[in-house]
Amino acid sequence: MKQRALGAAILLLVFLPLFFIGGEWFALFIALVSGLGLKELWDIKYEKRAKKDQLPWILEVLSFLCLWFLVLNHWDTDEILLVLDYRILSLFLIIFLIPIIILNDSKKYNLEDAMFLLGSVTFLGLSFNLIILMRNFSLWYLFYLFLITTMTDTFALFTGMLVGRHALAPKISPKKTIEGLIGGTVMGVFIASTFYLTVIDSSISIWVLIGVTTLLSLVGQCGDLVFSAVKRYYGKKDFSNLIPGHGGILDRFDSIIFVVITAVLFLSVL
Repeated sequence: MKQRALGAAILLLVFLPLFFIGGEWFALFIALVSGLGLKELWDIKYEKRAKKDQLPWILEVLSFLCLWFLVLNHWDTDEILLVLDYRILSLFLIIFLIPIIILNDSKKYNLEDAMFLLGSVTFLGLSFNLIILMRNFSLWYLFYLFLITTMTDTFALFTGMLVGRHALAPKISPKKTIEGLIGGTVMGVFIASTFYLTVIDSSISIWVLIGVTTLLSLVGQCGDLVFSAVKRYYGKKDFSNLIPGHGGILDRFDSIIFVVITAVLFLSVL
């Protein structure tokens, strides 16, 4: 628990100043975070490969470039662009699929590798790009989204430790409980909704706010379980040990990634 508190303090000291400053410094920080997240996915998948069968370095470089192209796309705009650019997707398909033929070595690079890189780069790129666009759109709106995930996670942990009896998804995350889910959701919704009414908009229908916030809290917990399923599939407890007591970047950003993606659907409501 002490390690977890230390890790949380380090995260806050690094993240909060950049969060409030915003602009290019926040965008560059999120780009760095996304790159670390992509590396964690690589490591968890490829660490058991023989050295001679590791991904060609050029594909690693291209993956980072494609990721940062997505993450920093329109980084300085305050509009959430709900437009799918097929030119970008077409380029990514070419970049990740054509090397299967060029390399002609299924041990080094095959269709599974191509789909893994394409999916990882696109998913992380769009997700972290949305975090930047949300920050440009509204500092306090993004703070509200982070508040949902952090409060839900914190109270789910404590509720589960105190009264947790029934496993939520034992094959994916044995320590998570139904009681923790309920406790985390209730407190996360209460605190985040109170913040929204106090700081962002007091005129909103409280039932609409509670409904949307509850959905976002549940989606965030689903996101946590999705990333836990990835770790479980590869036989890992954490994505890395970068953050003391918390694991890696993706262990901390798993919930907010799904919450930000879902929140886009409700921009016209909140």
